[in-house]
Amino acid sequence: MHGVEFEGHGEAMKLSVVIPIYNEERTLAKLVERVLAVDYGFEELEIVLVDDHSRDRSQQIGRQFSEKHDNILFIRLPRNRGKGAAVRAGFNYATGDVLVIQDADLEYDPAELPSLVRLIRDDIADVVYGSRFLSIGAHRVLYYWHYLANKALTFLSNLLTNVNLTDINVCYKAFRREVLDSIHLQENGFGIDPELTAKVTGTRWRVYEVPISYYGRTYQEGKKIGLKDAFRHLYVILKYNLIG
Repeated sequence: MHGVEFEGHGEAMKLSVVIPIYNEERTLAKLVERVLAVDYGFEELEIVLVDDHSRDRSQQIGRQFSEKHDNILFIRLPRNRGKGAAVRAGFNYATGDVLVIQDADLEYDPAELPSLVRLIRDDIADVVYGSRFLSIGAHRVLYYWHYLANKALTFLSNLLTNVNLTDINVCYKAFRREVLDSIHLQENGFGIDPELTAKVTGTRWRVYEVPISYYGRTYQEGKKIGLKDAFRHLYVILKYNLIG
């Protein structure tokens, strides 16, 4: 990807795709290959693989990609701490002008990432969320209680932030570098999602949503988020919106 010009920008921009990993040996290689294959419209692409101390072969797979590709950085956390810790580490090591989160489990299709990052590249948005509930693409039918919990948590978050997001717990979130530099993230687990929402909404940052597809997994297939995470999300929404 060379010689790309950017509307509204006089110089090239770099995209960092941050991929948190925990026990994803079955999908990791295929996912990274898909991320590499996409044309994002950026002159430079960086992939930051963050292994949250997996117990399977994820570490070996990640290191192999890092050794093979100059634009792939592999990081292994010294102990398992949670998705939020992995995402925060990825943000700290990433060097891009725009950063986007991509899970390693193939629930989300990297081919749809350009629709998020383009809005930041073209200086339309500062933050862009994907939304599984605005989706016009494929959407796997799964757990109704997850759907209700997500809707309820999104409603509460919107009530406190005075925005109208439809899917705060979605993986796909893209940020201008300046946005992340302006906030201090603390959550180690899945609470990173409502924390990010609390800290980037209701500010000067321009927040957008775009529809995405969703190829969800069952628990038998490796899905990790559960009921305790829903209660943590509730706590995080109240903590960061009411206390700060």
